[in-house]
Amino acid sequence: MLNIQSVDKIYPNGVRALDRVRLDITQGEIVAVVGGSGCGKSTLLRLIAGLDPATRGSVALDGDTILSPHPCVGMIFQEPRLLPWLTVAGNVAFGVSHLPRGKRDAIVGEVLLRVGLSDYADRWPRELSGGQAQRVAIARSLAPRPKVLLLDEPFSALDAFTRASLHEHLLELWRALQPTLVLVTHDVEEAAYLADRVVVMRPQPGRISSVFELGLKRPRDRYSAELEAAKRRILHALDQSLRTRSAGDELVPAAAI
Repeated sequence: MLNIQSVDKIYPNGVRALDRVRLDITQGEIVAVVGGSGCGKSTLLRLIAGLDPATRGSVALDGDTILSPHPCVGMIFQEPRLLPWLTVAGNVAFGVSHLPRGKRDAIVGEVLLRVGLSDYADRWPRELSGGQAQRVAIARSLAPRPKVLLLDEPFSALDAFTRASLHEHLLELWRALQPTLVLVTHDVEEAAYLADRVVVMRPQPGRISSVFELGLKRPRDRYSAELEAAKRRILHALDQSLRTRSAGDELVPAAAI
């Protein structure tokens, strides 16, 4: 269980990035966090990752308070951030370098197979396309078997076809390893296609406006009426979040969306 308890984040310049954020996320759940620019989505991920401290409140994983980067929490950024002096296999092995050679090689081989890059193990990052590099980043993040994987708009710079392909690779790894996924995205279709639950945030200061289950079975059809209805539901919640401005606002109940 990932527990975010009444978290505030105030920067030294006085900007209140997050205010009273409360959220519980269960093991193996896929949660999409959406909202307008400046609503604190990426700040929230950085607090969960232990990259920044909360001003008030706490973030805990299975009762263990996160105060610094945690071995059970991985993160994928918008850019792949591969190490150029390591091969594809070397990049994937980076987080499991402490393991015996045989076990390390087995893990690297398994995750590269699941992202369709078994034949690229000996290539260098400069030889990869943008989509391939991001697949390596996904494999590298999941090789250590984190309990929680944070994704900060990792597909936003890619074309629609590559993005859809990466969704399938991510879901394949999720089905095999069952980590908790917390995905920040501006893409409503991406949120509807991937998430079990959607968290809608609003800005100034960043607060949770609404949280609701999508209730869609897997595998999902991108062109189904159910997915279109889910997209409309998310868009409506986003619209409502921009109308909710006062500091005393409470979460919109799921039944009202």
